[in-house]
Order: sequence, then C-alpha cells, then structure tokens
Amino acid sequence: MVQNAFPAVEFPPASAEDWRALVLKTLGDKPPESLTTTTADGLTIAPLYDAGEGAPVPSRPFDPDRAWDLRAATRHPDPDRANADLLADLEGGAASVLISLDPTAQAGVAVGSTEVLARVLEGVILELAPVALDAGFLGTQAADWLSGVAKASPTALLQFHLDPLSAFARTGASPGPIEAHLFACAGAAARHAVTYPQAQLFLASGAVVHEAGGGAACEVAFAAASALAYAKAMVRAGMAMDQAFSRITLGLAAEADYFLTIAKLRAARLVWARLVGACGLDIPARIEARSSQRMLTRRDPWTNMLRLTSAGFGAAVGGADAVVLGAFTDALGRPSPLARRQSRNTQLVLMEEAHIGRVADPAAGSGYVEALTDQIARAAWSAFQVTEGLGGVVSALTAGHIAAEVETTCAARAEAGEPAIVGVTAFPPAKDEPVEVDAAPGAPVANAPSPRLPGPDGRCPPLAPLRISEPFETPNAEGAAQ
Repeated sequence: MVQNAFPAVEFPPASAEDWRALVLKTLGDKPPESLTTTTADGLTIAPLYDAGEGAPVPSRPFDPDRAWDLRAATRHPDPDRANADLLADLEGGAASVLISLDPTAQAGVAVGSTEVLARVLEGVILELAPVALDAGFLGTQAADWLSGVAKASPTALLQFHLDPLSAFARTGASPGPIEAHLFACAGAAARHAVTYPQAQLFLASGAVVHEAGGGAACEVAFAAASALAYAKAMVRAGMAMDQAFSRITLGLAAEADYFLTIAKLRAARLVWARLVGACGLDIPARIEARSSQRMLTRRDPWTNMLRLTSAGFGAAVGGADAVVLGAFTDALGRPSPLARRQSRNTQLVLMEEAHIGRVADPAAGSGYVEALTDQIARAAWSAFQVTEGLGGVVSALTAGHIAAEVETTCAARAEAGEPAIVGVTAFPPAKDEPVEVDAAPGAPVANAPSPRLPGPDGRCPPLAPLRISEPFETPNAEGAAQ
C-alpha cells in the first residue's frame, strides 16, 4: 500500500477581514479603497469583493455536450471560395455559419440572387447546420434568397438576422427612410415566420456601439432598444408579441477582457428579462457573441490569437448561445486557411478539451463578476430608459444621443493615456513578421439589387468602427499585410 506523501491539509477559512488585513499590510498608510479604479465607461472596479449574491441571471437551454453553437464566418467575395471555406469549417467542427453578403464584393460574398446564394450553400444541409446572414440594408432581399434556397422546408434552421438599425448607425445614412426599412424587414419577417417556424428573424445587436468605442452598458442598452423597436415593428406587421420577441437574437461583442465580457452577457440576460417581463412575457434571451474587431492589432498580429482566445472564453463562460470568433489576421485582410482553422480550433479546444461549457453559469457567486454584472445591468437599463424617453432608438440615433454617449467614452479612454497593448505599446517585436492574408479581388454582381426605398434618406451621426491600437501602430506595420 502506497502512503500519500502529501496528506490533505485543511486550510482555515479566510474572512473578508483577513484579506483586508493583508491588503493593509501591503499598502501601509493607504486604505484599500485607494486601489479603486474607474473604466472609460464609468464602471467602478474595487480591489476587494465579498462573495457575490447578485440578481439571479435567467438560465438558458443547456447542453453540456455542445454548450454553445460554434459559428464560423465567411466574407470571401467569390461565391465558390466562400462555399469551400464554410464547408471546411463545418467539416472541421463548426456547427453553423455566418455569411456576410455584399453585391459590390467589398465587404462580403458577392451575392445578388437566390441562384448565387445556392452556390454558396451547396452541400450544406439547412436542417442540420444553421445559416445566419449579415446583409445590412439588403436584409429583406437576402431573406428571400435564403428562403429560396431552403425551399420552404419547415425544419430549416435559418437565421435571417435582419438588422437595419446597425447598418444605419454604422454608416450614418439609410437609402430611403430608416423607418421604411424597419417596416419592410418586419413585413418580410412576418412572411417567413409562418414558413420557417424554427427560424430566427431579427438580430438586435449592440456590437456597432462597441466597435465605435462605446462602453458595455451603452452596448447592452442599444441592443435592448433595437430589440424593442424590432418587436414593435413585427407586432404592427401582424405577429403576436410573444412570437415577435421569441424570434429576436441579441448580438454582443466579446473582447479580450473576459471578466467584462462575462459580466456584459450576464447583464444582457437580466436586461432582456426585465424588458420582456414588462411586456408580460417570459422568454429567455438568445445571444450571439462576435469577437471584437476593435481589439485587434495590425502590428504583431500573432498576439491577436491570445485576444481571440480570451474573447471566446468570456463569451462561453458568459453564456452565449452562439459564438463567432474572427481570425487573428482580420485587421490586415481576409483570413488564410491557416487563420480560419486557428479561429475554429480555438473554440473547439475551449469546448472539447477545456470543457468550458460543463457548468451552466460558472461565474455565479464571484463577488467581482456579480458586482460588475449588476453595474452594467443597472446602467444599461437606465440608458435604455433614456433612449425610449427620446422616442426610441431611431430618434436617439438621429438626434445624435447615441453618438454623443460613445464619444464621451472614447474621450475618457483617450484621457487615460496610452493603453498597454502587447505587441504595439508593450513588448513590440524587434521586427514585424509577415502573415498570410487572402487578397484575391472579387467581382461585383452585375445589375446588383438596390436597397433603396422610396422617400428621403435617413441621417444620423455615424458610429464609425475603430481599432484601439491604430493610433499607436507604426507605419512599418503595413508591411505585415504583404
């Protein structure tokens, strides 16, 4: 019989006073509160927390064997290459795909008809692999194209992701009144809801606020206000309120600060529960988390692998239903097969080897996470109420309120000084190592469909995307794109 060389020793429990005494011993004359910091968007980070008991975060359908939907994105302009990319992703472990569509071939797959989208989806079984779209102001046309590919299969797992408000906020203009786009999308949603009972119709995303530099609470508030606007439009189009809310997915960004990502996703569920509860409903939130583009660097892009891993971890622990991780080369150009594989396998390691999804809400009870969740939820609900008080999200955008909130956060971040960004402002490489990106040109669609609707164009201050590292990157980082 082998004796245990390291017998178990019980450690005495440490109270909050014990921890405080250790901190005081280190700080000397300074109180622990001197270590309290405030983020650019006004969140308070304390040095010590008691065990947390925040408001119970609403649960979601939980499957420990497939805790979240690993969603791979493709935006290659060539339809055949896009098809090859998404098939490789699905065969390599992805569960669903996100296709960005752009008939001009600048920012997505050059698709302008059902026939071309069918080429992109050739070999994909729509009843097994959910297909999500990102089509901006072409959302209604894209929804019809995807419906044509699905051929009215009632079990098709479609994610139309209609989201004209994000397109409006990002560009600062709409081809025709933004209200007209909202109503057109709602009409299309009502039509497709009957044919595809399992389809998700709208994506109420706050990521446009995040990518422009906004804070977590503003992002969650924008997503909630967009969700309410979309639900109201669907009800006006003839859908029941419970059906309308159940067909909306919340979209949020996942960033390298995984504690913030975890708390933000948990807060979004609390805000959603309060929103639908005010409408007399009890519908769980669906959240699609996409990795932040603003956190990525052009210089030393290999470090983006670490940022994306942290983002994926935060999204998974925070309870995202679907996670889209970008590629570590996204700040430079379209990803190579290596970059796509790395992006996909990062999630697979988190899911299959690290078993991140084996616990439903692993952050519950953490004093820091519970306090941060509560702060974001309260601030987001207040911001949501202000938005509604201005007449809703469209009015808040056109009045410049949302842009002003984002600018305030950006100004506070700039005032804080140079951030520590590994590979850029901290530990930059002596020599930039080039990485492979796909630079193949795409052919725009001939006679591309127009998203224009009758009436004057909508206008608002644009929420232009940014990258935090861009002001600090040296010119020779451009060579890394070669």
